[in-house]
Amino acid sequence: MTNQYQKLVNTGLTKKIAKQLGLPRPAVLRRHAAGAPLVPGPVVVLGDGASAQPTADLLLGWGLDVLRHLPPGRMVGAVVVAYDDVARPGDLADVALNLGPAVKSLVPGGRVVSISRPAGDGKDPELAAARQGVDGLMRSLGRELRGGATANGLLLAEGVDMGAPSAQAALRFLLSGRSAYVDGQFLEVSDGRGKLPEDWEKPLAGKVAVVTGAARGIGASIAATLARDGATVVAVDVPAAGSALARVANDVRGTALQLDVTRADAGHLIIEHATQRHGRLDIVVHNAGITRDKLLANMDEGRWKSVIAVNTESQLRMNQAFLAAGLPGLRVVSLASTSGIAGNRGQTNYAASKGGVMGMVRASSAAFADIDGGINAVAPGFIETEMTARVPVATRAVARMVMPSLMQGGLPVDVAEAISFLASDAAAGVNGETLRVCGQSLIGR
Repeated sequence: MTNQYQKLVNTGLTKKIAKQLGLPRPAVLRRHAAGAPLVPGPVVVLGDGASAQPTADLLLGWGLDVLRHLPPGRMVGAVVVAYDDVARPGDLADVALNLGPAVKSLVPGGRVVSISRPAGDGKDPELAAARQGVDGLMRSLGRELRGGATANGLLLAEGVDMGAPSAQAALRFLLSGRSAYVDGQFLEVSDGRGKLPEDWEKPLAGKVAVVTGAARGIGASIAATLARDGATVVAVDVPAAGSALARVANDVRGTALQLDVTRADAGHLIIEHATQRHGRLDIVVHNAGITRDKLLANMDEGRWKSVIAVNTESQLRMNQAFLAAGLPGLRVVSLASTSGIAGNRGQTNYAASKGGVMGMVRASSAAFADIDGGINAVAPGFIETEMTARVPVATRAVARMVMPSLMQGGLPVDVAEAISFLASDAAAGVNGETLRVCGQSLIGR
């Protein structure tokens, strides 16, 4: 849905008036466009961590203009901060104080990405304090940036360095327009698995992807984005959505499968359709979901059970079928929600179902790794869809401008971009994670 307020405060005379009155001015976000530069300007790499020079060399290999120090008056498109060698809280100071001037030089839509290591359990307290300090630093910085710029972090597990394909792919994602609505978040690369694409514009070339709940909204956008990135798409939705589903499938030159995902044999039917029509199954996106909102005091059994059945139990059953089939390299991405992280009034059943999805993803990661695949979740915040258009106007205005750091709702394509990244072979080292696509909403972390 178009945010008319955003247009008004960023164009013409109304832009000048909004500035004079001090009104909130949500920026126009830098999103992916075919052929556009990866970063809108030079990239400055700060810090002396072990990842600093390898990262600079990597960026040079991508054809970017790379600086190790910021010359006075130079504007930059991104800042990468190597914090992977911090051992005590005092180690944060030098790089953080150099980061300040660099942030002032960021162009609109710029990116700040830190590279560090997880604090983890059982670590020396001083080391853990330093590593967790990077977390607080970057999340706070995300709230200070303007002009649609974002701040995110890349976490490298012990033994993983910037030579790992998934570390490179994650850095590229966070620097690019594909991460427009990802802000104040950390992506952990847990192992060195992954395969870089021959063409970064077609990272899913040759793959067959299933998208459930594909007839409209976020699901239709996911189908379109995966197809854009090279995948052959099987669009799945309930028979009642058959006409809309057929349009989506035709638009992406894929096939349609009318199917209620709560059927006991849904997973088997998906495998059968994908393999018989397209010869393989590489990616499954669990997007199908419903809401039946009520305060818990007024909740009935039907509302509760139907939401859990569609949003959580169907995914569990289908995943069991996929694992039993031993589909090599299968990558699964599930739709969670920020409601499942921090809760939401009137959504106890929905929040329980989406919290369940995140628990399922963590617990299933080892099983999917055993077939050289992976499973992750994406947790959207306030996304402009037909459903959110029915939310009262005042509530929508607050959700857009007050709750997220970016002062606006996201678009379905923002969710789809994150899913396409996590579905790629290049992201194989990211497993069991939940990535928030929420514009750094104030809800939870």
